[in-house]
Amino acid sequence: MTHSIQHHLTDDILLGYSAGTLPEAFNILVAAHVSMCDSCRAKLESFDAIGGALLDSPEVEGVAMSVEALEATLEKIASGVRAEKSKSQPLANPAFGASRSIPAPVIDYIGTDLSAVKWKPVGMGVKQAILSTSREATARLLYIPAGVAMPDHGHNGTELTMVLQGAFQDQDEYFGRGDVETADAYVSHTPVADIHEDCVCLAVTDAPLVFSGLIPRIMQRFVRI
Repeated sequence: MTHSIQHHLTDDILLGYSAGTLPEAFNILVAAHVSMCDSCRAKLESFDAIGGALLDSPEVEGVAMSVEALEATLEKIASGVRAEKSKSQPLANPAFGASRSIPAPVIDYIGTDLSAVKWKPVGMGVKQAILSTSREATARLLYIPAGVAMPDHGHNGTELTMVLQGAFQDQDEYFGRGDVETADAYVSHTPVADIHEDCVCLAVTDAPLVFSGLIPRIMQRFVRI
């Protein structure tokens, strides 16, 4: 049965993406989600249109743009073109489900498919792969075996988690493929992968997590969570 996306990006995140103010790690997740979600893509397009109208207004004074800003804008345009041409690519590794696909913006960072990912164990069968991005925030792929719970943790900043394969349960909420969970300093939780299938997520954070258990706190310094 096809999963219908139920959990979306917030307006603040979409506005930040439209304005080009998000860290690179967050941009990856936003681009991945809007390539799959018609609702958020339409909302993003409306924000882009409003921003364009404001820039065209004679009341808005021009400001000098840095070379980095131009390069970031061109990369965003290129990413959009790639996503439009191919919103997703098939997974080649049968272990991850041959019928599944992952968004092109994620493919751009991992190579071909999930079979190309160099996973590193972090305990309890959970594996991670940190993507190469700017230092303002961290993007990682998480592989969580079916039925396994992530350590209970809180947040020093914002954490966005998007499901690429499988699903996970967090308190009363169920997150399937394409869904995004938003957690901040007011949220403490223990996500659990669905028992029917291993879960693969893209998680981005702008600050270290806050673990309640001693062992996760010790491991934290080694796995950069």
